[in-house]
Amino acid sequence: MEKLTTITRQFRDDESGAAMVEYSILVGIIAGAAILAILAIGGWVTGRFTGLCTTMENSPIGSCDAAAGTGS
Repeated sequence: MEKLTTITRQFRDDESGAAMVEYSILVGIIAGAAILAILAIGGWVTGRFTGLCTTMENSPIGSCDAAAGTGS
Protein backbone atom coordinates (compact mmCIF):
# COMPACT_ATOMS: atom_id res chain seq x y z
CA MET A 1 0.00 0.00 0.00
CA GLU A 2 2.86 2.34 0.76
CA LYS A 3 4.32 1.71 -2.69
CA LEU A 4 1.01 2.69 -4.31
CA THR A 5 0.93 5.91 -2.27
CA THR A 6 4.50 6.70 -3.32
CA ILE A 7 3.71 6.12 -6.98
CA THR A 8 0.59 8.27 -6.71
CA ARG A 9 2.58 11.15 -5.16
CA GLN A 10 5.25 10.90 -7.85
CA PHE A 11 2.60 10.98 -10.57
CA ARG A 12 0.94 14.01 -8.96
CA ASP A 13 4.22 15.91 -8.62
CA ASP A 14 5.49 15.09 -12.12
CA GLU A 15 5.20 18.23 -14.28
CA SER A 16 6.74 16.93 -17.50
CA GLY A 17 3.32 16.06 -18.94
CA ALA A 18 2.04 19.56 -18.28
CA ALA A 19 5.12 21.05 -19.91
CA MET A 20 4.60 18.84 -22.95
CA VAL A 21 1.01 20.05 -23.29
CA GLU A 22 2.14 23.67 -22.99
CA TYR A 23 4.80 23.20 -25.67
CA SER A 24 2.29 21.45 -27.93
CA ILE A 25 -0.11 24.39 -27.62
CA LEU A 26 2.74 26.81 -28.33
CA VAL A 27 3.79 24.87 -31.43
CA GLY A 28 0.17 24.87 -32.62
CA ILE A 29 -0.10 28.63 -32.19
CA ILE A 30 3.17 29.20 -34.05
CA ALA A 31 2.11 26.87 -36.88
CA GLY A 32 -1.25 28.64 -37.18
CA ALA A 33 0.42 32.05 -37.28
CA ALA A 34 2.87 30.84 -39.94
CA ILE A 35 0.04 29.48 -42.11
CA LEU A 36 -1.90 32.74 -41.81
CA ALA A 37 1.21 34.76 -42.69
CA ILE A 38 1.88 32.61 -45.76
CA LEU A 39 -1.72 32.96 -46.93
CA ALA A 40 -1.65 36.73 -46.40
CA ILE A 41 1.62 37.14 -48.30
CA GLY A 42 0.29 34.91 -51.10
CA GLY A 43 -2.82 37.06 -51.42
CA TRP A 44 -0.73 40.22 -51.48
CA VAL A 45 1.57 38.85 -54.20
CA THR A 46 -1.39 37.68 -56.28
CA GLY A 47 -2.93 41.14 -56.03
CA ARG A 48 0.30 42.78 -57.11
CA PHE A 49 0.66 40.52 -60.15
CA THR A 50 -2.99 41.03 -61.08
CA GLY A 51 -2.48 44.80 -60.90
CA LEU A 52 0.66 44.51 -63.02
CA CYS A 53 -1.21 42.41 -65.59
CA THR A 54 -4.03 44.96 -65.72
CA THR A 55 -1.51 47.77 -66.20
CA MET A 56 0.20 45.87 -69.02
CA GLU A 57 -3.14 45.23 -70.74
CA ASN A 58 -4.02 48.92 -70.58
CA SER A 59 -0.65 50.05 -71.98
CA PRO A 60 0.52 49.84 -75.59
CA ILE A 61 3.81 48.27 -74.48
CA GLY A 62 2.73 44.69 -73.87
CA SER A 63 0.01 42.25 -73.07
CA CYS A 64 -0.69 39.83 -70.29
CA ASP A 65 -2.63 36.59 -70.00
CA ALA A 66 -3.49 36.38 -66.30
CA ALA A 67 -4.94 32.86 -66.56
CA ALA A 68 -1.82 31.43 -68.17
CA GLY A 69 0.56 33.67 -66.23
CA THR A 70 2.36 34.82 -69.36
CA GLY A 71 3.10 38.23 -70.74
CA SER A 72 4.86 39.81 -73.68
